[in-house]
Amino acid sequence: MLPKFLLADNSQELPDTLFIVHTRNPKCIIECDVEDFNSNQTIHWMDKTPEDQNMIEDLLDEAETFYNDELDSQEDLYDEEFED
Repeated sequence: MLPKFLLADNSQELPDTLFIVHTRNPKCIIECDVEDFNSNQTIHWMDKTPEDQNMIEDLLDEAETFYNDELDSQEDLYDEEFED
């Protein structure tokens, strides 16, 4: 089973953009700025766009938490690599 969120990029064509893929219903890809999750944000819906705005806001909150946790995890791995 896939994780609920996946982090993707295309650094050759869009070096300042990240994509967070939501793999569960409603499936979507959240396009955001590398430096700021809420900057230049676009949601690309793969399923029908939900009518419930609260659901969309909750999804974005979860995606932002995932993104921040991933950044923290990557920083920890980077720090550990250079401590050895």
